[in-house]
Parts: sequence; C-alpha cells; structure tokens
Amino acid sequence: MEEFNIFNLLIILTGAWVGGAAAKRLGYPAILGELVIGIILGPAILGLLETSEMISVLAEVGIILLMVYIGMEINFRDLGKASWPGLLAAIGGFVVPFGLGYYTIIYFGGTQMAAMFVAIAVGVTSLATKSRILVDLKLLNTRIAYVLMAGALISDTLALIIFAGLISFVDAGNIDTLGIMWVAGKAILFFVLTAVAGIYLLPLLGKFLTRAKIKDRTLHFTLILIIVFGFAELAELAGLHSILGAFMAGLFIRDGVFNRQISKEINDIFHDVSIGFLAPIFFVSAGFNVTLDIFQTNLLMLIAVTLVAMIGKIGGTALFYLPSGYGWREGITVGTGMNGRGAVEIIIAGIGLEMGIISAEIFSVLVFMAIFTTLTVPVFLTWTTKWLKKRGELVHQESRKGFLILGANPLGIYLAKHLDKEDFVTVVDSNREMVELAKKEGLNAVAGNILKEETMEQANAIEKGTFIALTANSEINLLAAQLANDSFYIPRKIVLMDPKESGAGVDMLDRINASSMFASKIKLDPWIYKLTSGGAQEMEVEIKEEMTTRDWIKKQKQGKDEILPLVIVNTEGRKRPFHFHDTISPGEKIIYLR
Repeated sequence: MEEFNIFNLLIILTGAWVGGAAAKRLGYPAILGELVIGIILGPAILGLLETSEMISVLAEVGIILLMVYIGMEINFRDLGKASWPGLLAAIGGFVVPFGLGYYTIIYFGGTQMAAMFVAIAVGVTSLATKSRILVDLKLLNTRIAYVLMAGALISDTLALIIFAGLISFVDAGNIDTLGIMWVAGKAILFFVLTAVAGIYLLPLLGKFLTRAKIKDRTLHFTLILIIVFGFAELAELAGLHSILGAFMAGLFIRDGVFNRQISKEINDIFHDVSIGFLAPIFFVSAGFNVTLDIFQTNLLMLIAVTLVAMIGKIGGTALFYLPSGYGWREGITVGTGMNGRGAVEIIIAGIGLEMGIISAEIFSVLVFMAIFTTLTVPVFLTWTTKWLKKRGELVHQESRKGFLILGANPLGIYLAKHLDKEDFVTVVDSNREMVELAKKEGLNAVAGNILKEETMEQANAIEKGTFIALTANSEINLLAAQLANDSFYIPRKIVLMDPKESGAGVDMLDRINASSMFASKIKLDPWIYKLTSGGAQEMEVEIKEEMTTRDWIKKQKQGKDEILPLVIVNTEGRKRPFHFHDTISPGEKIIYLR
C-alpha cells in the first residue's frame, strides 16, 4: 500500500492557500490560483509533485463535499426572482457554446464522447465567480444580478444532468434500444427516489430531531454525511456519478429540513471542510494533469475552444435573451457575466480525464479555457454595466423587499417613516411603550427581544431585504445583525456604530458583510435629543458628480455644522438608507438633518 506522505499534503495545502489568496486578492475565485499552483508544482513546470492514490482519495471526497456545499447554497426561491429571463439566459448561454464546443472538437479530430465532455464544460458557468464580482461592482440589487444567479443555477444543474446521462452511456458500453431504456430508467428512478427522500423523509427526520430537542451539531453533521454518501451511492448504483448524488443531497438539506441555526452552522462546516481543506486538494492535483505542450502542439485548438466558449456564451445569451423584452444590451451584459467557468467545469473535465474519455491535452485546453474566460468577467462586466448605467438601462430590482429596523426610538421612527413611503417597514424594540408610539405613527411594530429567533420570525425577517440596527448599544446592534445574517439570510445589514466601538466591531461588520449606518460612527442620544426638542432641521441636497458616501461625509466635515445623512433619493424618487458601502450617482439627492 502506498505510504501516506504528510509532506506532500503539506505542500499541496500550503500552495493552495498561497495561490487561492493571491487569486482572491486580484478579485478572482480561489480555484484559479489553486489550479495555477498545481500547474507550477506539478510535472508541467517544477515536477515537485504528482498524483498519488492518497491524493486521489482525498480529492474525490473533496469534490463530493464541495458539491454538497454548492447544493446547499442554492435556494430555489432565487430561481423565481428572474425565472423567465434567467431561463432564457441559461438556455442560450448553455446550448450555443455546447454546440460550438462539440463541433470544434469534432473538427480537430476528437471522438464524439470527448466532444460531448468539452461541450458540457464550455456550457457551464461559475456561480462563485459572479457572486464575488457582483458584490464588488455593487450590482446585487439589480435585475442583472438575479438573472445571472438564476441563469448560473439553471445551466449548472442542466450540465450535471446531461453529464450524468453521458456517464451512464459510457458505463453501459454497447448501447441499443433496450440499453438506452435501461440507462434512462435507472436515471429516472434515481431522481424519483432522491426526490421522495428529500421531500418527505428528510423533513420527518428534521421534525423528529426538533421534537426530541436534539441540538447536538456534531450529531447533525454525522447524519448529514450519512445522507450525503447514501445519495452518492444511489447515484453510483444508478450508473450516474457520485457528485450528482451529493449535489441532490445538498439541495434537499438546504431547504429547511433541520433547525435553521444548526443548518447555517453545518453549512459553514461544509464550507470550511470542502473549500478550506479537501476541495483545494482536488484543484491543485487537477493542475498536475495539465501539460504546457498544448501551447506548442495544439495551440490552435486552445484558441478555438476559448473563442467559441466566449463567443458562444455571450452571443448565445444575448440572442436567447431577446424574448425577455429587456433588450439586447442587457443580454450582452448578462452574457459577459456568465462567461466565467469554475468548479463544476473543472470537476467534469477531471472525471472525463480519469475515465479516459478525454486526453491530457484536451483536459489542459479546458483548464486554460476556464482560466482565460474567468479573467475576462470583471473587465467585460464592468464595461457593460457602465454602458447600461450611462444609458439609464441598469434596472434595480429587489427580490426580498422591505426594512426591518431595530430601535423604536425617535430617530428610528423618523427614518422608518421616510422608508415606509417606499417599502414596507417593520420596527422592533423590547420597550413596549416605544413600540406603541411607533404604531401611533402608522408603522408596523413588534415588541420583543431581537436576539431571539421567535421575535425575528414575528417580524417576518425571512421576507425582508434590509436589516437596520439603530440602538445606542453597538454590541446589541452587531449581535442582532449577525442573527439576521446567519439565521434569516437578510442580504443587507446596516449597523449603527458608537464612536467608542473598538476594531473588533468593525471586524464583525466585515465578517457578516454589513455596513455602518450614516457612513460613520455617531452617538445616538444627541440626535434623539435634537429631534425631540425640535432642534433638528431636515435638509436636502442634489449631487452633481458621482462619489462614495464616505467621501460625501468627509466633505461635510470641513464645515462647522454637524449633520446626519438619513437617506439617498434616486432619480426615480426611491429612498434607501445612507450607509458606508454605497455610491451616490449624479442627480440623486441626500436628505439629512442638521
């Protein structure tokens, strides 16, 4: 038996960390850095490492857990946010590059099976790549973001299903009519069994654990691993690949089977174990199979596959997007966002190489294609979104609407009344008298402890798009925002920070992707006094040039008057809270107190 080489594992993990950190620093997904490190450390360049039985086993477990995590991250409610345009983008962004990729490999003398694998690989898109870029470009609340996410989920799910069918045909050997029916029957039976287990049996297990008041996270994690590998084994028995079973398990586990808090914690565990440990082993070791000879022997095929992947993805998306009625320019923008490839593409290519369906040369082509196309996403998406913005065609679209405001104090009520004219606002406070005052102002208000899930549920937090913590206690604000993030997945968290708050509070803001209210630290009590005593005056100013909220605050501090910016009013008259992570566009107005 092969000796367990700890040193090789140490080098792989260290290299994966260095490469992944460098890639993320440049604004790209970590897997690109891990692939590059694998190419450098592997036979292609330095020759320090090569694939071994130990690495292969760890890598196999890594991709199974990664597919579970990907499945757990998918919320089918998200597909409904942009279902029609997302479906059009997914079909066009998959079918066109699929066809072009297939015939490109056939043209270069590849087998039909190899061409099918390449076609699937060029058809998929990278959800992780877009998620990071959408945040960086502040596009999460635009229609483009929802179409991109829906399109990615649909196309990757479609790719996995086609891939599973292809694996079944390969394993079946000689295919006749009876053989095709047998393969299709096993695949259908697999989906039926997993759907029954996911829809009916897993919720029963979750209810049993809840009734028995079992909250042991380790036990839950063990049970989920049993479910995952059970689904993976079902996929193998059906002639499919284990990753499809793991993906299906993740889909059903994510959908409210277990206690919400435990599910979130286990999701984090799968993230850390897969992305932080085992999956990097797969991507680094995938780089070991890359050959740089491709640049000398098959450079033309590499260029051709990369071009058809880019042109097919962008052009196909734009073409199929036309029936949505949102215009070809938005279609091109969506296409540029869907152009990146990622984990699913590399996993499919790696399995094809392992099964001998594609050669090392074609695998190398797919790896470099993934790297090149992903590098284009932030550049092209930035250009196209700015193009839409200049033409006034960048449409903002909220999926989870409304505000949940912690703090029924005078400032909280004053802000809520501004926002309530645009979206439904719910105010929460533990002080019942203050809650009654908020109700008298015509606001929806809930009395209760915000740090308890039942209070959040009573306030319908699961439907809210923005959580604002506006109490004088920064610690309570941060803890409440963390609960809103971890248990109710509220996308935008805005927190009032006291000037005395240390760096630890800022670190927590970053961890939960929250922003500071008013784009600066302020003391709440003086502004409450000004409001109640009539000493605060509301003002409005129109912005002439684009600037960040932080830059606007810095300019105002040069004057003598102390001000408090409340909301930003866009050119359509809609209001949003003034906070740190925002940019003010020309023509927008700021309403503030002084």
